[in-house]
Amino acid sequence: MPMTIQPADTRPDEAEPLPLATLGGDRQGTLERVTLTLFIVAPFLALVAAVPVVWGWGVGVRDLVIMTVMYFLTCHGITVGFHRCFTHGSFKPNRPLKIALAIAGSLAIEGPLVRWVADHRKHHRFSDKEGDPHSPWRYGETVPALLKGLFWAHLGWMFDEEQTDQRKYAPDLIKDDDIRRISRQFALWTLVSLLIPPLVGGVLSWSWQGALTAFFWGSLVRMALLHHVTWSINSICHAVGRRPFRSRDRSGNVWWLAVLSCGESWHNLHHADPTSARHGVLKGQLDSSARIIRWFELAGWARDVRWPNRERVESRRAE
Repeated sequence: MPMTIQPADTRPDEAEPLPLATLGGDRQGTLERVTLTLFIVAPFLALVAAVPVVWGWGVGVRDLVIMTVMYFLTCHGITVGFHRCFTHGSFKPNRPLKIALAIAGSLAIEGPLVRWVADHRKHHRFSDKEGDPHSPWRYGETVPALLKGLFWAHLGWMFDEEQTDQRKYAPDLIKDDDIRRISRQFALWTLVSLLIPPLVGGVLSWSWQGALTAFFWGSLVRMALLHHVTWSINSICHAVGRRPFRSRDRSGNVWWLAVLSCGESWHNLHHADPTSARHGVLKGQLDSSARIIRWFELAGWARDVRWPNRERVESRRAE
């Protein structure tokens, strides 16, 4: 009988604290800073620069609204649904919410639900050690090794022939008829996700041009941006960032990704306390996913929410 992996199997209480999560330990050289800056910032700058260039004929307010709505709908489907609910059991949804979250996460086009969860649970079990599916430290700490590792953690790992055993890491989801069916329908949700923007854009503009530009920005650009942000949690947030909490890996907090990642980039607390429904627990740390979970709880759609209290947070503080 396959072993059930509990969401809380990554308790850091007895782990020895690691150095600050930066390149080469506690210090960063100029070359390292330039390398990381280019890797992180260049894709975002290219996207921002494209908007004014094509404004008025290749993009308009309608396209950006469609892209933004689809982005945050699918992003929260991943963060609230795939991650905090299905992977870590941060709260228990009622059946309609469970189905809605499963579909919303599937619309992000990041792979079938069960495979996504299995991969992430395995990541937590071996975080930044041998067996981790996507650690940026896989090849070492030199600049060339880290560049190779960042690429691997960002997207290269998804092309690895080795597949996570779903029966071992996600047996609870396999037994759930609703989840299993939605996971198997991944191709359908991919098609739906790509068609919603052009359908809305075409209806609102009543033109093929409106449908085409909505497809480009609301489907293709939105998907690429969301994937890049999600993969940055695997790569960037395990290479740089502050580490105010004890964890047994190199997970760090990257503040400038907080809004786009819907709160996921407060990654150090997440690895210090994986089942917490809130990742941004310190003052000023925006966490839209936690806010949405709170709304679900107030509406009676979510129960047994694992909110962090002051004592729990302080017990995980780094010395």
